[in-house]
Amino acid sequence: MKVAALFVQADGCYVGLDDVDPWPESRDARLYDGPFPVVAHPPCQRWGAMAAVNFARWGGEHNRPGNDGGCFASALRSVRRFGGVLEHPAKTFAWAAHGLRSPSQSGWQKTDDGGWVCEVWQSAYGHRANKATWLYYYGTCAPSALRWDRPVGTHQVGYQDRRGKSSNKPTLGRREANATPVDFRDALLCL
Repeated sequence: MKVAALFVQADGCYVGLDDVDPWPESRDARLYDGPFPVVAHPPCQRWGAMAAVNFARWGGEHNRPGNDGGCFASALRSVRRFGGVLEHPAKTFAWAAHGLRSPSQSGWQKTDDGGWVCEVWQSAYGHRANKATWLYYYGTCAPSALRWDRPVGTHQVGYQDRRGKSSNKPTLGRREANATPVDFRDALLCL
């Protein structure tokens, strides 16, 4: 089955696969109109805990929390219309802003709109940081099981914090921090 991978890197892990139609920024995934099910990775920078801090520090409409140009809303519409899965960092503010139920336990949980949500750690799929991730799945059958274990990563995403040097782990570069492990990509494509 062919799958559309929305909001992905032009040189990322979804490019070059026979059954995947990648939609990097140059194709503007907000314009996707089917017919394939989707794996959606909408931008997350304006939806995280640091979005408000960055807006207070730097200002500018482009930094306003939630101002992603409609990418998350578009990804959610595509998943609900064509089936598939949407991925975003755990604790994203986009979930509440778009009326999605936050995962509250291990495993898949059914939502009132007929979808499913869960939290999974990408470290279970080979990422060097924990990278807790929320998924929203919508389809004609229940989603398949994922790796629910939570191995502690050897690295961290983001900057060192105030706990002291001994409590911090090495920080991943932006590219690796944002990358989807191949095993995780494959699990999302199977959904």
